[in-house]
Amino acid sequence: MRVVAAILLPVALALSACAGGNRLESTASLTVVKDAGELPAPQRSDLVVADRPSLIGPLDTISVDVFGLPDLSREMQVDASGRIAMPLVGTIDARGKTADELSRSIEAVLRRRYVRDPQVTINIKSSVSQVVTVDGAVVEPGLYPVTNQMTLMRAIASAKGVSDFGKLDDVVILRTVDGKRMAGLYNIGAIRRGYYGDPPIFANDVIIVGDSPARRLFRDFVSLAPLLAAPLVAIVN
Repeated sequence: MRVVAAILLPVALALSACAGGNRLESTASLTVVKDAGELPAPQRSDLVVADRPSLIGPLDTISVDVFGLPDLSREMQVDASGRIAMPLVGTIDARGKTADELSRSIEAVLRRRYVRDPQVTINIKSSVSQVVTVDGAVVEPGLYPVTNQMTLMRAIASAKGVSDFGKLDDVVILRTVDGKRMAGLYNIGAIRRGYYGDPPIFANDVIIVGDSPARRLFRDFVSLAPLLAAPLVAIVN
């Protein structure tokens, strides 16, 4: 019993030494309201998120509305190669286009088919191609749809949050920019405290939440706690 305690007690002391927290203070990017009642209400402009283009991809479902030609209006699924097929239009590549760009492409083909002043409206009904991958130490790793409001914190929340062994200061976003693979390291603990902004997430991003060996060690330590003669209290960051 003394041998087990002698081995595990230094570990417990090391883990508890990591305990602590930072008091929330104002910074250049954060204003902390203290003893001032409620936070002020947001302005209307604060509630509007800048638009991000939604690109059509394979297996997305879209609706096509051709004004004045109901026989051409329909809901359809983009095939696995990123194409759609319509009467008078034939097969057209929809992959990588916005809804407006695809509308213009269909209108151009209809003009060549002697349709006078065609007006086409495209809406993306559902998208399986605009997704983000959330992996690592989260409760439910997987693929999650990306919206105009998607941010790092919201993506992690979609995966049911960080797991018990997640490392808040070791979160990586992998992204391809202009054909080059890039990575950004983030501290979601600092984001939660408002020390810097919640970064936007885009389609095809990969988010990886790091794993904390210290937390796993603490779990193993707790499982052995009944073997110890004295109770243990430890706090792990």
